[in-house]
Amino acid sequence: MALPLIAMLLLQFNAHGQKALEGKVLLAVFSHPDDEGTIAPILAKYSRQGAQVHLVTVTDGRYGSNEFNNFIEDEELAAVRREELKCSAATLGAELTHLKYHDQLKAAEGFDGHISQARGIIEDLNGIIEEVEPDVLITWGPDGWTNHMDHRLVGASVTQVFLSKDWKKPVSLYYCGIPFNAIEDAEERIYYGVAEKYLKTKVAFSDEDMDKAYQSFRCHKSQIDPKMTKEDLFREWYKGVRYIYLRKFEGPKKNSDTVFD
Repeated sequence: MALPLIAMLLLQFNAHGQKALEGKVLLAVFSHPDDEGTIAPILAKYSRQGAQVHLVTVTDGRYGSNEFNNFIEDEELAAVRREELKCSAATLGAELTHLKYHDQLKAAEGFDGHISQARGIIEDLNGIIEEVEPDVLITWGPDGWTNHMDHRLVGASVTQVFLSKDWKKPVSLYYCGIPFNAIEDAEERIYYGVAEKYLKTKVAFSDEDMDKAYQSFRCHKSQIDPKMTKEDLFREWYKGVRYIYLRKFEGPKKNSDTVFD
């Protein structure tokens, strides 16, 4: 049963009139402009509840041509997508850092082109995390949401930075994922499905949050069907479920001298 409006408002504020999450910092890191749509409803939710929400997008999306646009791949499309991303982040209430790495991370140039991008991402993310000092990091796990190579590398880079040292304050790392059984094509499940027993964090979102997600997604005009409705987005992107699935990275709790604990 839906909570009365007054009860919902009270849940968002503490006894001192502050928003419930005031002072908390969330940093979400994804690969391309429009990838923030993966968790857009909860970015809107946490921003509404007073958290500082930061969004880092790593690549410029220059190869995002499709049947909905006729832009020339490369700098022209990258410039368009940069503006679309600014619109989306502002709609969600997120502070945006858009890095300038190439879509596909110069994979076509082989080792020499790709390795400078891969190392640079880690260096930049390290600096951003040091500056922002988040309480929570959200990115992709090994599945890469859709098994996209850029997604998997960015998620792995966030994880490496997270693991690389003891931070000034405790930081929690979460991977968003798609439940194995939500993927209709059984052959596709092995590539990016996650067993639901691992997705123990399920963050609910409201109609208001879904509206913001839809508005932010509409910012990406070069990437979407102009006839897409909010219902289409909810059904296709969020699998018709009113929460975002996440898996918390859990480190070891004790020392051991065997792998067969």
